[in-house]
Amino acid sequence: MDKRDYYEVLGVSKSATESEIKSAFRKLAKKYHPDLNKDDPTAADKFKEAQEAYEVLSDEKKRKQYDQFGHAGVNSSAGGFGGFGGSGFGFDASDIDLGDIFDSFFGGGFSGGFSNSRSSGPRRQDGSDVLRRMNLTFEEAIYGCEKDLELDVVEECSTCKGNGGLNSKTCNKCHGSGTITTEQHTILGSFLSKSTCPDCRGTGKTYEKECPDCHGKGQVKKHKTLTINVPAGISSGDRLRVAKKGNPGANGGLPGDLYLEFIVAEHEYFKRENDDIYLDVPLSITEAILGCKKEIPTLYGTIKLNIPAATDSGDIQRIKGKGVDNKAKRSKGNMYVTFKVVTPKKLSREQKKIIEQLSKTDLVDSEIERFSLFTEKNSKRI
Repeated sequence: MDKRDYYEVLGVSKSATESEIKSAFRKLAKKYHPDLNKDDPTAADKFKEAQEAYEVLSDEKKRKQYDQFGHAGVNSSAGGFGGFGGSGFGFDASDIDLGDIFDSFFGGGFSGGFSNSRSSGPRRQDGSDVLRRMNLTFEEAIYGCEKDLELDVVEECSTCKGNGGLNSKTCNKCHGSGTITTEQHTILGSFLSKSTCPDCRGTGKTYEKECPDCHGKGQVKKHKTLTINVPAGISSGDRLRVAKKGNPGANGGLPGDLYLEFIVAEHEYFKRENDDIYLDVPLSITEAILGCKKEIPTLYGTIKLNIPAATDSGDIQRIKGKGVDNKAKRSKGNMYVTFKVVTPKKLSREQKKIIEQLSKTDLVDSEIERFSLFTEKNSKRI
């Protein structure tokens, strides 16, 4: 019987990559392995066919010969089914880990002669980051400050340097390898299973005595006071990273970072938008009508501002460079003054007479006159 095309056997195209060929064979090996399909008499032949195709197409030299000359260009003895767990599969076990086949059935832990994976000690694990919130007054955020932060931190034990014990020695159970191998018998045969050594927890070392400070945990909890330098210009929601002040790592991993999120209190008069400052400034009627020089508070002291005559409520004047000096962004905002003309609620008799005299004069704004004319015309339409 003529052999099928190897690409057809694996279900890949002739331009398939090495990883695509490997993936295709994995699927077929799981599907047709004879020891997992004893009720299917064709499984052994299909598995052998897939194994033979993989041996040729996974080898760069053999694949070139096959692409040029077909089956005649490669060794006709390629392949060779040797039975489950035996030799003669014709592929490098370091290239394909058939332990994966049994992982799908038994949940992992089997080697069975197929896997060349090596077990090492516990993985290095970096510590997690920590988020804390810090309250600031308006002034602390604007000008920057130093704040003390009280927090409980978990650190590597300095007595045992994180090992949890003193006077180390090679583990008697795993002989320093960090793993133990056990043989398991199933209906499919015998399997070797590797697991982390329970005595040394994968480190390969045990200790003569437990550390008295951390009681074998390798970490200790401490109460600390950190002095935080808050840069000028911080606003609510901004975060500051304090390196390596988060939770500690494990097995030599680096500690995480501490992130401080700031909450800035409101000011009684100053309003902040980004790095600009807004201030409402009340004016008396005479100041608004006649204009004046008025002292205006800013973030950096009091200045004198020229208020032009005939200033209305809602008029805005910009004071350049008097906003927030943001050190982090290296920028400086502006200040915007909004004028509000205040109408007096109580007048003396003399003041009332003056206002009445003003109302009888021609001191009427043209805008008021135009509005009066509009009102008069509108009343005639009704």
